[in-house]
Amino acid sequence: MANINLLPWREELRKEKTRQFTSMTGFSVILTIAVLFLMHVTISGQISHQQKRNQILQDEISRLDVALKEIEGLEETKEKLLSRMDIIQSLQQKRPQIVHLFDEIVRTVPEGIYLTGIKQAGKTININGVAESNGRVSAYMRNIDTSDWMATPKLSVIESKKGTLRSSDFVLTTSQSTPKTDEEEDG
Repeated sequence: MANINLLPWREELRKEKTRQFTSMTGFSVILTIAVLFLMHVTISGQISHQQKRNQILQDEISRLDVALKEIEGLEETKEKLLSRMDIIQSLQQKRPQIVHLFDEIVRTVPEGIYLTGIKQAGKTININGVAESNGRVSAYMRNIDTSDWMATPKLSVIESKKGTLRSSDFVLTTSQSTPKTDEEEDG
């Protein structure tokens, strides 16, 4: 039988397999590193893109916050203007009332009564005067009761003065009213 030594051949085969294994392992490591690097670059790009989008949204939110504050300021200004308009409109409507009130005061004062002072606070009217008798004060109160522009007279003070002329100082409180229109009476 022939004597063939297979050890160097096996050694060479083993070295070849080791070299192939090493090159495959190196190639696999390089490929893994490349894949990981590409994944890192891709994910970093996506994160960067999302951060840019978030920043755009934050900028828009801050811009809208400023716009909301402006809108709130405008609404506040609108409310102030509307309240001023309401006040002006109510003053315009009440404008002739004072004329009617003074006219009514003149009409209701009976003979023998002299008014010394009139003060109005809101709808309350304080009237100071001098009357020749207490009966004239009661007649004045009855006239106020029948008036369209004044209501609920109340006599606060009446002082009789004794002297050459018998007279009484009085303080009368009444409230301003507005006559009802035909529409209000029907409704």
